[in-house]
Amino acid sequence: MAVLLGQVGVWSPSFAWTEPDALAAAAAELDTLGYGALWIGAAPADLALPEQVLAASSRLAVATGIVNVWTTEPAPLAAAYHRLNTAYPDRFLLGLGISHARVVEGLGREYTRPLAHLGQFLDGLDGADDPVPAQARVLAALRPRALELSARRARGAHPYLVTPEYTVAARAALGDGVLLAPDQKVVLATDPGAARELARSNLGYYLTMPNYVANLQALGFDADDVAGSGSDRLVDALYAWGTPAQAAQRVRDHLDAGADHVAVQVISADVNLAARTGRPTVEEWRALAAELL
Repeated sequence: MAVLLGQVGVWSPSFAWTEPDALAAAAAELDTLGYGALWIGAAPADLALPEQVLAASSRLAVATGIVNVWTTEPAPLAAAYHRLNTAYPDRFLLGLGISHARVVEGLGREYTRPLAHLGQFLDGLDGADDPVPAQARVLAALRPRALELSARRARGAHPYLVTPEYTVAARAALGDGVLLAPDQKVVLATDPGAARELARSNLGYYLTMPNYVANLQALGFDADDVAGSGSDRLVDALYAWGTPAQAAQRVRDHLDAGADHVAVQVISADVNLAARTGRPTVEEWRALAAELL
């Protein structure tokens, strides 16, 4: 059986640094609220973190968003996948991606022919002693060649930093029957200045990554939009800010555009990605659940 994600999940980086008791409480809360899945950002390749979340919940699906394929080898990752799938059948989805040049080069690796490297990594998963089935993995994909690979060699695609308009085009490229699970960033603030300031504190980092910038420009945003930490037009397109009801409407826009599942990422002033500090945004997940679930 395929992992059942439901229509709406949560994408969160904060589980990576949350103490075990708080992690277990947050996972149990997501389970109770009825979200379909938790996507764990930048998940370690040993899969110990998703294993903790699975152990703390009874129904919730867990996906990695993503495991960086430059940080591990296929054989140990395949073994870790089967460890989780044996203990928690049909609740874990392996999300894989090629990351970014500056991240990979910071690890001392040469970032050459990344899509070919991903293909070779998938070959390794296929050729492991206990292979990882294509339907058990999803690829971080943005541009046409990556989307094609995700349709051909995985269950589907998990695009990041995208708009509902992108989702329309991605669905057309993938065709029917292929999982399309974009993320949607949410800022629960109704003051335009405060909401955009918080969004820019998150967006600025991504606008230093050429692959994200290229994809945004392909969507029609110009050089002024992607300069610095982004124009108002870009911020408003990528971040659903306002009330929980307004944020929920943006999620529905993705679903109407052809998404099968939307991973909601709450942007909070309490979470500092660079410092790896901040709480799981449980209060915001509750507020959104009232509108989405």
